[in-house]
Amino acid sequence: MKVVPSMTSPRAFPEAGQPERLGPPATLDAAQQDAADELINGPRRGVYGPFRPLLHRPPLLRAVAKVGETLRYEGTLDAALREWTICVVARELSNAFEWDMHLPLAAAAGVPAAALAALDAGEPSPSALRPDLVLARTVASELLSRHRLSEETWNEGLRVWGESTLVEVLTLVGYFAMVCWLMNVARTPGPTA
Repeated sequence: MKVVPSMTSPRAFPEAGQPERLGPPATLDAAQQDAADELINGPRRGVYGPFRPLLHRPPLLRAVAKVGETLRYEGTLDAALREWTICVVARELSNAFEWDMHLPLAAAAGVPAAALAALDAGEPSPSALRPDLVLARTVASELLSRHRLSEETWNEGLRVWGESTLVEVLTLVGYFAMVCWLMNVARTPGPTA
């Protein structure tokens, strides 16, 4: 089963196809250029996604970039759990950029195409999905809709992951919620736009 890209998704992304309203500054001052150069010369190798609007505030760009790098490059979550969780947040918050960026990474990490297609369509996850991925979807969904976890989900998170990994999952959800919200407002185009 092939997962459809955001432009043809059954649940369209609101910003898809709309003009960007907060891209990078037309002319970069010295601080902005330094921040851009750090991204270009770092693991990201470019200024894209949330860093386009964040270029307006170099100190915030650096802080946000560091948290993201820590989660993606120094985190303890296996790639499937990390990428799946990012996709859940992107889909829950209707963010085209993170969905289009992380969908192929999730597939490459072994997240089943059927699970990604169900997520994209707003349907329940397949019954054969890894239990930790099911739990990650529940955690992200509860955080984004209720702004907290139920006792049942909290206890299951502790049982499955322990405190340290649960903190990392919660931080991953929060980080990607923040950048998705920023890009939704800025109408940052997807990586294939």
